[in-house]
Amino acid sequence: MNRFLLPFAIFVVVVGFLAVGLTLNPRELPSPLVGKPAPDFSLPQLYDQEKTFSPNEMKGKVWLLNYWASWCEACKEEHPILMHLAQSGEVPIYGIDYKDRREDALTWLKQWGNPYPVIAVDESGRVGINFGVYGVPETYVIDKAGVIHYKQIGPLREDTVQGKILPLVRELQNK
Repeated sequence: MNRFLLPFAIFVVVVGFLAVGLTLNPRELPSPLVGKPAPDFSLPQLYDQEKTFSPNEMKGKVWLLNYWASWCEACKEEHPILMHLAQSGEVPIYGIDYKDRREDALTWLKQWGNPYPVIAVDESGRVGINFGVYGVPETYVIDKAGVIHYKQIGPLREDTVQGKILPLVRELQNK
């Protein structure tokens, strides 16, 4: 009887871990960057490749950084929410076109609309590695000092924007 007790106890522990793991939201993976300065970069802009974009230009502003790509189906799902948020004027959204062809990105924006005042191009994905990008879309809330306060993995949803992102943005804007 005792020889079955240890395997049964191990089985119960494994099932317990599995049960807890299944209740977690994979879109809310903790990011080691939350609470730390956003990685510095300088990338060419999509519309004018002679110009660059760097997070240093955003010092003093609360803003969102959204990684997206024309080949990304989830980006199409999130795009109407980004357009609505951009039209509200509550927070600027800057885009990074990730591992994409310039022509495809321009065509995509022409078809679906452009919520970004500036779009940088991370064609090689090297800056995305520094941000810990798992895949697109991903969105970061960055404060006036350039510190990341929130990371959304996957498409933004209206309830996430209203319940988490905008309250955080308002709090950061009032600091």
